[in-house]
Parts: sequence; C-alpha cells; structure tokens
Amino acid sequence: MQLGFVSAILPDLSLREVFESAKRYGYDCVEVMCWPKGKAERRYAGITHIEVEQLTAAKAAEVNDLASEFGVAISGLGYYPNPLCPDVQEGAKYAEHIRHVIAAAKLLGVNQMNTFIGRDWTRSVDDNWPRFLEVWKPIIRFAVEQGVRVGIENCPMFFTNDEWPGGKNLATTPTIWKRMFEDIPSDHFGLNYDPSHMVWQQMDYLAPIRDFSDKLFHVHAKDVRVDRHRLDQVGIMAHPLEYHSPKLPGLGDVNWGSFFSVLGDVGYRGPVCVEVEDRAYEESLDSRQASLAQSADYLRQFVAKRNR
Repeated sequence: MQLGFVSAILPDLSLREVFESAKRYGYDCVEVMCWPKGKAERRYAGITHIEVEQLTAAKAAEVNDLASEFGVAISGLGYYPNPLCPDVQEGAKYAEHIRHVIAAAKLLGVNQMNTFIGRDWTRSVDDNWPRFLEVWKPIIRFAVEQGVRVGIENCPMFFTNDEWPGGKNLATTPTIWKRMFEDIPSDHFGLNYDPSHMVWQQMDYLAPIRDFSDKLFHVHAKDVRVDRHRLDQVGIMAHPLEYHSPKLPGLGDVNWGSFFSVLGDVGYRGPVCVEVEDRAYEESLDSRQASLAQSADYLRQFVAKRNR
C-alpha cells in the first residue's frame, strides 16, 4: 500500500508546495484536488491544485515531472460536487466537470478520479434512482473510454441544515453500493472507501472491505470520535455533527490495526490517503501541516515506507 494525503487541507499552497510537503512528512502519494476555479461555500471544497480544464499534454508532463522531482505519486484526482442536486442545470455543470477530471486523469496517466454520486436530499433513494442512472451511465461510459476508474466516496454529506433530511450523496451504505454496481456494471466504477462514515452511522466498517474487495479503488484514512453520551441525549435523528467529530487517525474510534489487517487480507495494495477534517488542527497552516506529520507518524505503524 502507499500512504498519502488529500490536498484539500493545503488550499493556500501551490502544487509544488503540496508535493514538497508530501516529501517532507514522508508520504508516498497525494490525492490532488481539481475543483474549477471559484468560491465554494462548504469546507474543503473549491480547492484547485490542478486546473483540469486548462490541462494540455505539455502541462500534464510538467505536473508529472514535478511529482517525480519530489519522489511523490498522484494517487488520484479529486472533485466532490453534487451532480444530482435539485437544479438540473447546476447538476449538469458538475457532471461536465467530472468528465474534465476524468480526461485529465488519463492525460496524467493517473487513471483514477474520486467523487460523489450526489443526491437530491429532499427525495428518497428510490426517487433519486432514475436520475442517478441518467447522469451516471454516460459518465461511467466516458470513464471506460478514457481507461480511468471512478471511485465514489461513501460520505453521506449530511451535516448541515441545507443537507437535511437525506444528505447530498446517495452512496452511503452497502445495500446502495450493491444496487449501484448491479445497475451500472463496470470495472471502472468502484469505491473511494472511508471507514469513518460507517462508524458514526453505527455500522461495521470492516465488513465492506471484504464484501466489496473488488471495488476498492482508493481509500481515505479519516478517524471519527462518537460522543456516546451526546448520542444518548439527541439520538440518531439529530444532525450527525451533534454527536460525532472527524479526527486524525488514531484519535477516534477506528481500530486502524484491524482496518489495515483486513485491507491486507483482501489483497488491497493501493493508496490510503489521510483526509484531514479535524477542527482541532485547522487554526493555521502550521497546525494543518502538523496534522499531516502526526498522521504519517501514526499510520507508518501499518504501512511500510516505499523505496524511493
């Protein structure tokens, strides 16, 4: 496996500085964020370390040369919008940029992009399904043509009032993943698996590794601490941030030894990228860089350093 991090935590750094940070803290790879230029309303969104719409073969070669200079790989390209949002025209723009990211992944030779399925949060899963098929069948067909795998993160995107009641991402449970992969069968359609989202949903985070081993394209390393006392007070119907907090690996409820043990058992040999969303480390660039150093130190118990 390769240890990496998600570049969204370093929005104020250039791509060169991101790769330099990866080398400094001992990471093997980086998931590089590829949002379109512009302001984003939610945290960790709108980060642009590669402008995919402007990417040419020459610019892609420059990016790859930069990664090689620091001995760091690109694990995948990331872009996490809501292409199934209620405004169909807005959703179409998100879907179109997903295609740009897929095309850039091919151009870079990365052949991996990660995203969300999206959801109209005011409708049920069944009511979202026809639009899911309408939007995602052509996206996956395009990914197959490009030879790029698409990894869907399993974050429910239900944290704030404007995401109530269904959240902004369909792909939240094994039952839904199974239905997704049956309705759009493709070796290029899989998961960017994050165990933390299973924990706060009160679900087994190890079983999906076994059950969907052939669909594990990319993995996020994010921990979560569930406040059981608070959960007893507000219940599972409350907004999830009322009873849980995203944390750095080792500071929450994920048993990382068991997690990596099962990953190894099923034959996963891909990237595992730290996704920092721990508010205790967000006050400054120094603290965010410290979070990367701390996470690397902790996770190197389970992931051997790559020979450079």
